[in-house]
Amino acid sequence: MTPITIFEDTAPRSERPRPVRVAVLGCSGSIGTQTLDVARRHADKVEVVALSVNTSTAALVSAAREFGCAHVAVADASRASDPVLGELPGGCALGVGEEAVTALAELPEVDIVVNALVGFAGIHAGYAALKADKVLAYANKESIVCGGDLLMPLAKPGRLIPVDSEHSAIFQCLVGERSSEVHRIWLTCSGGPFYGKTRDELARVTAADALAHPTWDMGAKITIDSASLMNKGLEVIEAKHLFQVPVDAVRVLVQRQSKIHSMVEFADGVVKAQLGGSDMRAPIQYALSYPERWDASVERVDWGSCAPITFGEADEETFGCLALAKRAGREGGTLPCAMNAANEVANLAFRQGACGFTDIEKVVREVMDATPVERVESLEQLLDVDARAREAARAALSSEV
Repeated sequence: MTPITIFEDTAPRSERPRPVRVAVLGCSGSIGTQTLDVARRHADKVEVVALSVNTSTAALVSAAREFGCAHVAVADASRASDPVLGELPGGCALGVGEEAVTALAELPEVDIVVNALVGFAGIHAGYAALKADKVLAYANKESIVCGGDLLMPLAKPGRLIPVDSEHSAIFQCLVGERSSEVHRIWLTCSGGPFYGKTRDELARVTAADALAHPTWDMGAKITIDSASLMNKGLEVIEAKHLFQVPVDAVRVLVQRQSKIHSMVEFADGVVKAQLGGSDMRAPIQYALSYPERWDASVERVDWGSCAPITFGEADEETFGCLALAKRAGREGGTLPCAMNAANEVANLAFRQGACGFTDIEKVVREVMDATPVERVESLEQLLDVDARAREAARAALSSEV
């Protein structure tokens, strides 16, 4: 089997068109809005041609008018009659439904698709973008976690650029290197708002507590995942697929200041790290500019005056979601898909006050234990696994109440 690589080793790097034409899927969320910030900062280099939202039609219209977009889509069909949509710029084509969002990823006038959709639902657009030979700048880690076996064979070198700060850091450390010489990936995390707490303490935390992340400004779902360390578990599986390394070659390292975004250790013991501020616009910009580097869209760090950088171990016993995700990554097949579905259901239930924080781990474990592991064969198969796991997770939540 030919090794898959998303970076280009020592091969010549092709330049991007100028301006690069971008579709931003999920433009009203955290990643989407920061992508538009980068587009404003580099208006001579980025042309936003397509946008999508789930329900935030007012934000969609505002962005479409600002950037003069020719194509927009609203995933939630119930919002198709929102009066504000009548204010879209002249000549702007409006699509409604999830298929319309996916269609934006295939438009001939799009060079780069920024997939900022949340959850497993984003796999459709990612799959379509890679099939259409677009550059995929993706922040939708769940699609790689669940469908990496399907997506990665479609990813040509330099055509799939991670936007997650950690995987962007690893990608940058690997540019110009040989994948065969990678010894270990050091995947950093802040530890979230509950670092150092006991399981008894975690049983009493609220959603408001979990949403108070110490260093990053993220959407609600990913912030809860960060608090449970499930987000880091998802990223371990993501790294396995992206960089073709075993799960146990990815070591999670707590870096509370969120200044070292990840590191790569090579065969000779040399370690390369990517450092920067806690601002997602930096990896977003790199995904748009690669292989170039544009002027910074973020505040520069004064390294002489910043707080000391510290390291710590991730506690997999207290934060069992990380251990469960690593188990799913080792076993592979359809298990990561089932795990992710259970987590999405439990994460939402916790945010809605329907279960406790530690119930997230209980539900995920119960669903994983009951899931038969199969080889990944198709997108349709994954959709079925996802649906069955969600149903099982809801049943598990009902039994917890």
